[in-house]
Amino acid sequence: MSYLLALDAGTGSVRAVIFDLLGNQVAVGQAEWKHLSVENVPGSMEFDLDTNWRLACQCIHQALERAQLSPADIQSVACCSMREGIVLYDRKGDAIWACANVDARASREVSELKEIHDFRFESEVYDVSGQTLALSAMPRLLWLAHHRPDIYRNAATITMISDWLAAKLSGELAVDPSNAGTTGMLDLFSRDWRPALLDMAGLRADILSPVKETGTLLGAVTKEAAQQSGLREGTPVVMGGGDVQLGCLGLGVVRAGQTAVLGGTFWQQVVNLPQVRTDPQMNIRVNPHVIPGMAQAESISFFTGLTMRWFRDAFCAEEKLIAGRMGMDTYALMEEMASRVPAGSHGVMPIFSDAMHFKQWYHAAPSFINLSIDPEKCNKATLFRALEENAAIVSACNLAQISQFSGVNFDGLVFAGGGAKGALWSQILSDVTGLPVRVPEVKEATALGCAIAAGTGAGLYSDMAATGEKLVKWSREFTPNPAHRELYDGMMQKWQAVYADQLGLVDSGLTTSMWQAPGLVRSVAP
Repeated sequence: MSYLLALDAGTGSVRAVIFDLLGNQVAVGQAEWKHLSVENVPGSMEFDLDTNWRLACQCIHQALERAQLSPADIQSVACCSMREGIVLYDRKGDAIWACANVDARASREVSELKEIHDFRFESEVYDVSGQTLALSAMPRLLWLAHHRPDIYRNAATITMISDWLAAKLSGELAVDPSNAGTTGMLDLFSRDWRPALLDMAGLRADILSPVKETGTLLGAVTKEAAQQSGLREGTPVVMGGGDVQLGCLGLGVVRAGQTAVLGGTFWQQVVNLPQVRTDPQMNIRVNPHVIPGMAQAESISFFTGLTMRWFRDAFCAEEKLIAGRMGMDTYALMEEMASRVPAGSHGVMPIFSDAMHFKQWYHAAPSFINLSIDPEKCNKATLFRALEENAAIVSACNLAQISQFSGVNFDGLVFAGGGAKGALWSQILSDVTGLPVRVPEVKEATALGCAIAAGTGAGLYSDMAATGEKLVKWSREFTPNPAHRELYDGMMQKWQAVYADQLGLVDSGLTTSMWQAPGLVRSVAP
């Protein structure tokens, strides 16, 4: 049999995942990694190139060993990664500096860029690229020009982290649109670089690497990479892409109008747009899909999975012990308890992530509103259900914003990621949005999408989109409970009004924002 290898560089770990051609996961090797904070550089998160390459090779060896496969069994490999993370190379093609997606050192530079042309520059960047400055590469490049001119002067090429992995394997440097689109320097419409944006920002435009579409052949595993990784020399290396977009491919979300909610540490609500366009209100991010010619509207709910983990670890020690004795997951036990709480959670309103406002993005202080001192009504099960309901409400608000500017009317959505493991959460998402919700069997959608790209580039699949639709398998489907629709619509309206008031407390300096975008310009009372 033939097998495909996906090398997936996430924010917290790297994984090598092997699939057969039917989309079945055969083996995985995984290693956690940490990003480096530079002394006296607040917000810095540098990417350790040497250590992380060794960890990636370790994962490949581990996956091959667990699958009991020889290097010759791997017919093709592709790489995917967290978006926004960038790598710079010198003129010899050697990587000289990299940062992870969570790097936030360039807040001052974001403010400086926003002031260019009386704040019109950011609007021009968004209209072309679908990105704002807060998460883009230009402020980081400007920071290097200001603080590390030695690196900035020596930089000859820029890629994303997935492209760096592919270059380590093949010796070839290129970027794909789905990942490079998050730099804010790539034209959403032409799917190629827009050097004029760098010129306007006072940055060099001679560092832009070739653009190749996901699923096209990049090169082959070199002799050196074969010795380090355990792969066969000459194995095809294919262009991969961004994690969310490849995850959509692995879920079969490849046609215009299709919608997915990806429930992880952050939640993304992703909609395939019928035509490439941006949001006139600048609330929603727009990215190139891995499907050529297609763009995706993407909204983000902050820290949704992390909030659930905080609640579990801070308040549910007893439930963790009970779940351990019963041999079950703590979240599953909490969901079972929360399922006995009435819809609406007795009016408890969590204040964590706001709906997305890409242009002016910040959050209120984390809190629970409308608690009572009745232990029968206000307890851990109630708070847990309220958090699940709130995540669904934020997703529904974000989807409404996407529908407003895109004209897409949703007829259903795919729910994937860690959040989709819970039947209660899936049902709540269906009830709040009023949409049928399908949950896939695949647990590694991003890696599967990456493997599909690898197989397409090697000629093992004829078409990425058709293969994604063919290989996805469905585990469960949930339909809305009509009895809950009016209740949740009312909850959503109240929550939006309360959240606006909570932002007012942040603006007044009375509470502290959970998160705010780098370089955010807003008035705060003393």
